[in-house]
Amino acid sequence: MQRIISFLTLFALVAAVHGQDQQNSDQSRVGTTAATFLTLGAGAPGASLGHAYTATATGADALFWNPGGAAIRHRSGQRSGLMFSNNEWIAGITYNTAGLTIPAGGAGVVGLSIASVDYGTMKVRTIARPEGTGETFSASDLSVGLTYAMPLTPNFYFGGTSKLVRQSIRDMRARTMAIDVGFVLLTDYLNGLKVAASIMNFGGKMTMRGINSEIQVDLDPQHEGSSESIPARIKMDAWDLPMSFKFGISLPVVKTGATELVVLADANQTNDNNLNADLGAQFTFMTRMLTFSARAGYKDAFVDNVDSHLAYGAGLDLQLSGVRFGFDYAYIPFDLLDRSQTMDFRIYF
Repeated sequence: MQRIISFLTLFALVAAVHGQDQQNSDQSRVGTTAATFLTLGAGAPGASLGHAYTATATGADALFWNPGGAAIRHRSGQRSGLMFSNNEWIAGITYNTAGLTIPAGGAGVVGLSIASVDYGTMKVRTIARPEGTGETFSASDLSVGLTYAMPLTPNFYFGGTSKLVRQSIRDMRARTMAIDVGFVLLTDYLNGLKVAASIMNFGGKMTMRGINSEIQVDLDPQHEGSSESIPARIKMDAWDLPMSFKFGISLPVVKTGATELVVLADANQTNDNNLNADLGAQFTFMTRMLTFSARAGYKDAFVDNVDSHLAYGAGLDLQLSGVRFGFDYAYIPFDLLDRSQTMDFRIYF
């Protein structure tokens, strides 16, 4: 219990300091962080629940939402899991994620996560040739994480992730290291209320480097004979990662032998936006061999000028010879932009 209180105190202190920094800033910090793909979440369940997933994510899904949940068993008892997710995002951008969790060290779990964004191939355009020079370039983002999670008590799960974050565009690159930490508390109150919190993307700054920032200059243009081809490099700005503090609850309002209705809520404070809330609901019908889930969510409840708040989705998993196979789908109908669809495949073993 003392360890649990210590962890809760640490999270409260970090959240308080982070919130105070936001209050001391008179200007909006929207659009002032790098690697914003880290805030997209991963997988259809979290997307269809409006990102209200901090207290519910388990197994490989938890690697992207709350590492503490990675050590929680699947509802059918499996501790290991593998997930693949494909998100056809806006403007032809593809966001793919994969995660693996395996038991390690008694009740502990080790996880490996990969997230990749492909922005596609684009034309090189200049002021003189706005239709294109004939050249093309590409841009991509990548995150690779290693997680360890374990139960500190039978009802309290804690985990941490260390990850490499990289961004690239044409011949420029930026990378840094970051960590995620989180916990999940399972209670016996109110049909099994879950309380969770996480700090995500706490790490260094990112600065673009590459040959596109290299130029040749003349250090003494007032005198003849000086070299006009001295190599120099343009100093690029350093950008923070989109660090966030999340606090979430999961409350089963209906719980019978075969059905369950859970409502979820997350409070989310980031270093580049205002405090906001995410809300979700999930209905589940369960048998020994089959589980069906229907989901709906409302994202960024207190944020104005958002193109889409609503999200929908469903999932199905089936047990065959001791192994469960899961399929999940999420749909986000944007108002001004095109719709976004996410499809997942999972194996629990």
